[in-house]
Formats: sequence, C-alpha cells, structure tokens
Amino acid sequence: METEAIVIGAGAVGLACAAAIARSGRETLVLESAAGIGTGTSARNSEVIHAGLYYPTGSLRHRMCVRGRRQLYQWLSERGVPHRKTGKLIVGTSDAQIPRMETLFEQGRRNNVEGLHFLTRAEAIALEPELTCTAAVLSEETGILDSHAYMLSLQGDLEDHGGSVVIGAPVDQVEILPDGRFRLDVGGAEPASITTPILVNSAGLHAVRIARNMTGYAADLIPFFTLAKGNYFSCLTKPAFQHLIYPAPVEGGLGVHITLDLAGRMRFGPDVEWLGHDDPERIDYQVDLSRADQFYEAVRKYWPGLPDNAIATDYSGCRPKLSAPGEPAADFRIDGPDIHGHSGLVHLFGIESPGLTSSLAIADEVVGLLSDHV
Repeated sequence: METEAIVIGAGAVGLACAAAIARSGRETLVLESAAGIGTGTSARNSEVIHAGLYYPTGSLRHRMCVRGRRQLYQWLSERGVPHRKTGKLIVGTSDAQIPRMETLFEQGRRNNVEGLHFLTRAEAIALEPELTCTAAVLSEETGILDSHAYMLSLQGDLEDHGGSVVIGAPVDQVEILPDGRFRLDVGGAEPASITTPILVNSAGLHAVRIARNMTGYAADLIPFFTLAKGNYFSCLTKPAFQHLIYPAPVEGGLGVHITLDLAGRMRFGPDVEWLGHDDPERIDYQVDLSRADQFYEAVRKYWPGLPDNAIATDYSGCRPKLSAPGEPAADFRIDGPDIHGHSGLVHLFGIESPGLTSSLAIADEVVGLLSDHV
C-alpha cells in the first residue's frame, strides 16, 4: 500500500499537520494507535489558549505560541468551535515575588504579546476580590477552548481535502528505504505495510520511541526524553473567579493554577510529578487523592478562602519532557531535513504546553520543512 503523506498521531498537532498537508493536494493518512482521536496529551491538559509570555524570546515555543494563538482564535471563530477569551492573572504572593512578576511582564512585552498589564495588589483585587496577592500580570489574550471540538474541526478539514484518520493503527517499525521513501509496519486489527515519501512523526508521548524504531535513522539525533505527570482536581464550590489564576511559574511547569471550563466550573492543576522513565506503556493516569493536601497548600497561597473538603480528584495527563528535573525547560524540537538529512521527514519531539495553542503554527512550520514535497 502506498500513500502520498502519513502523519503518525491524531492529537491536535498531528491533525493540524495532516490538514495542512492535505490542503496542499497530497493524499494524507493519519495513523493513530488509540481507539479515537486526541486521547493523549491533547485531551489531558488545561484547555487553555496561552498568550505566549513565558517562553524565551525567539524560541520555537515563543514563536509558535504567539503565531498559533492568533491563528487559533480565528479558526475557532470561523468554525464555531466553543471558546472564550477569559483573560488570566499571574500572581505573586510575597514581596519577594514582585521582581519575578516584573521580569515575566517584560518577557511578555519582548515576545510581542498583546494585552499585557502589570497590576498592583489593589488593581488585581479590584478585578478578583477573592484573590490575595502582592502584584499580578494581567494577560487579556489568554482563553479557553473545547479541545475535542477543535480536534473534530481539524479532522473535518482533513477529510474535506481527501485525507483520512485510521484509529487502532499503531506504528511498530519504520524503515528508511534506499530511495528515500519510508515504509511503515502498522499493527492493530488489520496489520499492513505502507510506503510514503512524506512522514511526520507527531506521536506525542510515543514520538521518541517511533524515532528509536526507525531503521536508518541516526541514534545520536534522538533527544533525551522523560515524562512528567500533571494531576488535576475539580473544585466543588461555586466559581470564585472570572479570570484564570496562575501563580508564579515553578520548575517543570506553570504551577498549580485555577482554570475554568466553558460551563464556568473551576479546577486546579496541574502539579508536576516526575515519573523518572521514558516507557509510555507504564503511564498511570490515576490521580492519588493524597496529593490533595499539596493542592490545598498551593491554592491557598493566592485564594485563602478555599474551603476544606472542596476539591475532588479529576484527571491527569503526561508531558513529554526533553529536559530532566532541575534543568531549564527544553524548547520544542521540530526536526526536519536540515537536522537529519532525510527529505520528506519531520519529527516533532517534546511538544507539550503550549502545543495545543501552537498547533496551527506548528503545522505551517512542518509544511515549510516539507517544501520539496508539498
């Protein structure tokens, strides 16, 4: 069996890449190991549309987030995908954190993020009376979306341009053929061998494993990889905030924050639980209720009014990390022919937050790296 393009992984980024390739006129197939689209990292996150202020200026995470966020709001509006521009307050809870808030504000300005304001304690509390803080950064462009509805819209766009998604189709092995094409051994209920000149590895938590199982690919080009689990708890009280509330960032993530869903319900998370291995088969999505004490402590630093017995376990997700605990957060890796020398091949490594926000921009970047074929 042959096709003109294959994308491995039907998460938000994989579907965005596939739709963009299909719009160029190539017959595009998405192979997904799970029983449905978007069941991994794309479905197990905060569903936040990030503005782009956290990331080092000029990094892929910065550029993809800011560009992708602008594209995403337009896409959602044009296709009627549920979303809301809620705004976000990033808060400092001690005088010692005020310089960190100032640094974050300046970082956002360098990143050309619109709608940023540095707020005093009084200004922040005027917006959110339940809040306790010493200073805050208001990001007006932050929002929330229905991530599954978004992925369905991407799948629809892919199918409108002749592409398709095959679920229950794990990629077991990839071979780089002498003529430069790629042969994929696909398992599942109907095993098959498929050949293609264009291959995008957007397998998320499994992307590094796919690269390791690629015959003819240099092992020294495959990055370090580990997993960090993020746990979420739901809030049983009525909503106390109109904005998303984030603390100052912490190692490995953005801290335990308060997000809202589109129905207005509050939830807390994620925390950072380093799993210390790179075996996706060992992922455990169960949320340990004993971690609730840490959530109470974290949230009460900026919302002391959180009542006892007000939170319940909700869900968890895993993030593909290219940096170890204690190291600076690694950038996205979008490895095209300029990195590895194989025309028609792009690996997407370490696509965690803000990957959902960045998905349309990442897709454009991937198409650009496939310019010899697309």
